[in-house]
Amino acid sequence: MRLASLLAAAATLTLAACADGQSREATAPPQDHTGGIAAERSPGALAPFDIVHARIRTEGNVAIFHMAVSGRAGETTPTATGQFAGSEVFSYVWPTTIDPYEVGFERGAGILALAVTAHPDFDDTPLFDESRDSDLANDGGLWHMHWVVLGSDPVCGDGALKVIDIPDGQRPRLPPTWPGAPILIDSPGWQPLLDRATVEVRVPFANIAIVNEAGFDGVTAGLRVNASAHAPLLCVANVFDVASGDLSLPGRVNQ
Repeated sequence: MRLASLLAAAATLTLAACADGQSREATAPPQDHTGGIAAERSPGALAPFDIVHARIRTEGNVAIFHMAVSGRAGETTPTATGQFAGSEVFSYVWPTTIDPYEVGFERGAGILALAVTAHPDFDDTPLFDESRDSDLANDGGLWHMHWVVLGSDPVCGDGALKVIDIPDGQRPRLPPTWPGAPILIDSPGWQPLLDRATVEVRVPFANIAIVNEAGFDGVTAGLRVNASAHAPLLCVANVFDVASGDLSLPGRVNQ
């Protein structure tokens, strides 16, 4: 099946599934910051990315990814450059111990993370019109959600992470809502909610036990798009804050 047909079919399934997760008209997230990982304010971090709390909890088959910052969540987005190469991505990220296979990638492909991102220079949610202006290709600057698979790469810096590239000629297992970029990323369309200090995303799972057993952390970061698709394409260039302080993924779901 051609990619366009596959994505169209996936869009139908994803939108239909929203009834189990979160509608596009969902109400603002609660400002309850109990449980999970509590963090001290970081004087050197920008307030919209200064993590004070990260949590994952479940309700039925829905996982709720929650993060709070010391400022207003989502207030700051990258400055548009007018071009793809060299552009920036700002993100709120929950790295997890969930195997990437559970959301459609290969087993053991890397660190599965849920990311809420904004990047005004490109759009990587081709199935969804977040701005509702009938243009599917101009919404990258609005906050939206992805699954990404992360791994280390010295090209990105000492100990730095990247979104794992798909080498030329390889066809790994990918989710049906993969947006077509040559990296391990998915654009399933679950709408993030940003309100006051909080970012929250509700994601349904067929087997919620996978989430209940997971560890997690909270990260805010800036990523950089490189000029070459395999330079690598998307490096974590600037970590703003880490909830645990050491990316040890100490968080436990529903605790």
